[in-house]
Amino acid sequence: MQLSVRDVSKLLNVTEKTIYRWIQGSGLPAYRVEGQYRINKALLLEWATTKKINISSDMFQGSESTDVLPTLAACLQTGGIYYRIEGRDKSAVLRSVVDVMKLPDGVDREFLFQALRARENLQSTGIGDGVAIPHVRNPAILEVDKPMVSLCFLDQPIEFGALDGKPVQILFALISPTVKTHLHLLSRLSFSLQNAGFKEALKKQATREELLRELERIEAGVHVQEAAL
Repeated sequence: MQLSVRDVSKLLNVTEKTIYRWIQGSGLPAYRVEGQYRINKALLLEWATTKKINISSDMFQGSESTDVLPTLAACLQTGGIYYRIEGRDKSAVLRSVVDVMKLPDGVDREFLFQALRARENLQSTGIGDGVAIPHVRNPAILEVDKPMVSLCFLDQPIEFGALDGKPVQILFALISPTVKTHLHLLSRLSFSLQNAGFKEALKKQATREELLRELERIEAGVHVQEAAL
């Protein structure tokens, strides 16, 4: 989905002047169409998440489709939560993450590993505060039937090239069958990572049950907001 500067200013609750400044000086991805900037919604989410800019719940509303999109909690149950993932550098950690993920039989793990590493070479997915969200640039290249999110707590913090310079110890690996679902999950995760209760649960490496309960609480609140609109 392509957004105008006005659309983005409303979604991020800043002035249009600020959006233009971010395009010119902060790397907000945009391109011109007949003299007007257009911004891809998926790239906007990646950029805003990396810059730790507050994301409104409106960011993941308004799809033209009536398809029911999965909850983040459900995708995390599918993808699994893992502790003490080993690796002394980014590449080794990504390899370990791909090895533990509960992938469908048809998914080539080596191909996924190479795709994740290529994405990291393009730009780090370390968003700050010790968290990274590794994912492929184009979800459509993976032949999966349903989305999954795998949460991995690393055995030791590693350098990930995050913007804040802090090492990463928490990874959320996103796998999705469509761009639409990828966008939905990325927005839900970005929104949840702003929640104090969920952040605290991650910091203390809470149990699987506690983490899922926190996500379900957050998403229940989002559903209430959507129903009120």
